[in-house]
Amino acid sequence: MSEQADNRAPYAQIAAHYAELITSGELQPGSLLPSIKNLAQEWKVSSATAEKALRKLRTDGLVRGIHGIGTEVLDQPSPMSSGAQRQDRGRRSGSSWGSGERSDSHQAAVVPAPADVARGLDMSPGSDVIRRRRVYRDRHGIVAHSTSWIPARYGKLIPELLKSDRLTGGTSLQLIARATGHPITHRIDTASARRLTSEDAQLLELNPAEPPTEPVVVMTAKFVDSESNVVEYGVDLGGPGRTWRTESEVS
Repeated sequence: MSEQADNRAPYAQIAAHYAELITSGELQPGSLLPSIKNLAQEWKVSSATAEKALRKLRTDGLVRGIHGIGTEVLDQPSPMSSGAQRQDRGRRSGSSWGSGERSDSHQAAVVPAPADVARGLDMSPGSDVIRRRRVYRDRHGIVAHSTSWIPARYGKLIPELLKSDRLTGGTSLQLIARATGHPITHRIDTASARRLTSEDAQLLELNPAEPPTEPVVVMTAKFVDSESNVVEYGVDLGGPGRTWRTESEVS
């Protein structure tokens, strides 16, 4: 049992613990979770709290209840990650990765801003921008292909943004905020779906001759600092079969 350094309710802490074990592959499909009684004893909570934790895991599609047997781990891809969700995770825990995720294929280059990116960054088309690309994966394959578009002027303040390596010391937003002294104060998120293009297929490492029939989920996030500067425009393409999910507490 891991200690949770956050303010989540006990049932949410228990559910998050087992979600991490499941999505990381430590708990394999077909494995059984502890019973409500054993879960309550292990975490020193009531049976009602333990039952609520298992119910959340069922709601999230990670497990199923089998009458007379117990709670079984299911095998299915986790939802895609968006730039906004990674910012939230980075702020809470210091790591932008989701449960069981890793990133690779990091690329950085200074390129002319495409028209849609220029609109997102409030710049003129063709202006120099830093394009940072990477692929997020879990044990099922690609979770999302992520591109961060950043005004080129920030490359002079933070040379690491121009390197084709995974950033250290924080996310690009955290590095920019520290270098400028201007915190990120708000963001604008969008969610849409579209038919897979040949470029999408290449980014998601798919065979263009055999594209999946389902649409690809596209998430964008526009990040603005305290001086009203747009510091980053992120675009995430969901991997095949990935959906986008968000949740919040309702009081």
